[in-house]
Amino acid sequence: MARIRAVRSSVLSIPLHTPFVTALRRTSTIDTLIVCLDLADGTTGLGEAPQVWAVTGDSVASATACVEQVLAPVLVGADSDDWDALAAGVARACARNFGAKAAVETALLDAVARAAGMPLAHLFADVAGVPRPVSRGVGLGGEGLGDGAVGVGAGGVAGVGAAGVFEVATDVTISAGSPEALRSAAQARVGEGFTRLKLKVGTDAATDVARVRAVREAAGPDIGVRLDANQGWSREDAVAVIRALAEAGLGVEIVEQPVAGEDIEGLAWVRERVDLPIMADETVYGATDLERVIRLEAADAVNVKLAKCGGPVAGLRLLARAAEAGLGTMVGSMMESHVGVAAAASLVAAVGTSIVSDLDAAWWAAQSPYAGGPAYGPGVIRLGPGAGLGMSLVP
Repeated sequence: MARIRAVRSSVLSIPLHTPFVTALRRTSTIDTLIVCLDLADGTTGLGEAPQVWAVTGDSVASATACVEQVLAPVLVGADSDDWDALAAGVARACARNFGAKAAVETALLDAVARAAGMPLAHLFADVAGVPRPVSRGVGLGGEGLGDGAVGVGAGGVAGVGAAGVFEVATDVTISAGSPEALRSAAQARVGEGFTRLKLKVGTDAATDVARVRAVREAAGPDIGVRLDANQGWSREDAVAVIRALAEAGLGVEIVEQPVAGEDIEGLAWVRERVDLPIMADETVYGATDLERVIRLEAADAVNVKLAKCGGPVAGLRLLARAAEAGLGTMVGSMMESHVGVAAAASLVAAVGTSIVSDLDAAWWAAQSPYAGGPAYGPGVIRLGPGAGLGMSLVP
């Protein structure tokens, strides 16, 4: 038994090496709340609540208030062995506040995994009721969209030899910008070994096809190109642009969130009129949203994010339900630091996805405020070694 002694939080602002630009916003920093959950035995778990005004409406101020005034009292003094009941209590403690809930739940599970001497991916596998992933010295290969699952040649997860060390395949984002800027960025990312590029569009429907063409010409025919409009198109513009992309033969894998997140009917309207696969992101926060997408046949795939759904337990349920309904699955991240990204990557390491995930957020950071934690290699994010998230916040 290990009593939860304290739940602490601190605000970080981490500079990016390059401004991050989407149809929703432009930022030069990762502004985020880091939650530290301390057990009486000295173990500390970490979680993260990124500031994402334009998506969830969460800020570091609102997350701080929620953690300190609502969620911490649920946990402090409780036995961490009852983590499943405690996680459920965190989920019920208040409405929305998805980032704060995700941070506290992740910190709780990280502490439990550390105390047990296991990587967080193993605990996530236990929660999901699937076999724990095993480190294996295999390569990362795979073709097409269906290569985010665990296994040899799957492109999603492969061990690199040491216990608790996993590699998870990830794309890398190309920020919105001019065709010339995107061409240069695509060439650089391919040169660094990334095999999938996620291009931010939706800032100007009239020139988006030119942007995609520039990236495809720079990347060559063998690199995966996927698009994220971040809700930037109208229904009509979405159909026009996606049809033009298909007709131009630019090899786009999938188009993410072409219309406003709350317009599920619009998402279905677009999907019915185009041939390229459509992915729901801002449309799906929780189970109710996902069921509406399934019922309306509004998307071919769903992007699950911990800071959008409220934490790893809810994320695991969304992934399982989406797969059961025949939807493609991937795990993404907000503009967040290594803690949130490592938790998301641990989720993929535990249960796999059908689509290579979008876990490049920490790659954008100009520096890391952590000791240990994930590192990026050619087209992958590498977890571990160590128990839990395998990292600590540098004082």
